[in-house]
Amino acid sequence: MRLTSVLLLASSASAISFPDLTPVTNLFARKDGGSGKCPAVWSSISKELTANFVTGGQCNPLARAAIREIFHDCGAWNTAQGAKGGCDGSLILAGELARGENNGLQNISAFLNTTAIKWGVGVADMIVFAGNHAIVSCPGGPTVKTWIGRKDSKTPAPNGLLPDVNAPAATLSKLFQDKGFDDRDLAALLGAHSTSNQFNFDTTPGKQGAPQDSTPGVWDVKYYGETLSPPQGVVVLPSDSKLAAYNGVGKEFKGFVNNQGKWNGKFADAMGKMALFGSAGTSGMVDCTDALPKSTNVKRELRAMPMFKPRN
Repeated sequence: MRLTSVLLLASSASAISFPDLTPVTNLFARKDGGSGKCPAVWSSISKELTANFVTGGQCNPLARAAIREIFHDCGAWNTAQGAKGGCDGSLILAGELARGENNGLQNISAFLNTTAIKWGVGVADMIVFAGNHAIVSCPGGPTVKTWIGRKDSKTPAPNGLLPDVNAPAATLSKLFQDKGFDDRDLAALLGAHSTSNQFNFDTTPGKQGAPQDSTPGVWDVKYYGETLSPPQGVVVLPSDSKLAAYNGVGKEFKGFVNNQGKWNGKFADAMGKMALFGSAGTSGMVDCTDALPKSTNVKRELRAMPMFKPRN
């Protein structure tokens, strides 16, 4: 998964009081979800994605790019935008791939656009479904509530809503407070780097393509401990290092070390919220969570990994 900027990173200083986010909370309420049945096409799409996202029992580079894709389409949003922007497919449809922060997403974007056209579904829904599919395709990955029924947009997202990897922790904190995330949400979302390889941050020989934890094909909490104490071969982004030590988010970050169950639950909640950025709740949408593959056991996959074999 190519990275030129933080996927979605933020923190909130404990001394800063959060604004009233009740309208945002209401925006993401699931009680207004439609009762319609998920179209059968999404089960067919799911089978195709599995064939492309899983190699040797682990999530492969295409799957890991799909995780980055959902962050970059949905995450270019803040609460001031309300029910517009966010998860709207503009990453692919509005020329946003030319932006530096989206470098490296061209191949996965082409794949998802082609797949959406093939099956006659929206690009925005395809990005969200594929991102959540990729998360659970990784051994140990949680199931994220997945709604279908978004409107595609050719209006570019505003600039400056995806943070720079070198930004100060306080700047990232404010950026993500404006998205409606608290310290725990952001500490949990940082863990998506468990399946990340960086290609553009450090291009020195031996560093380009290096993972951000030692098991990038597996969804596990090694990222948290290895960010705090990096082993050889693991690259830690400056933003990750800063946020891991920054006030409230740092406390939550350390709380996920060796705590897979806690992290999975908090990540799924935060990701479910992000996947509805730009939607007016779930009215008129259908729940297609059951079309996603079933989660796999991280311990079983780790035991099956050959010793000393390079990982995808």
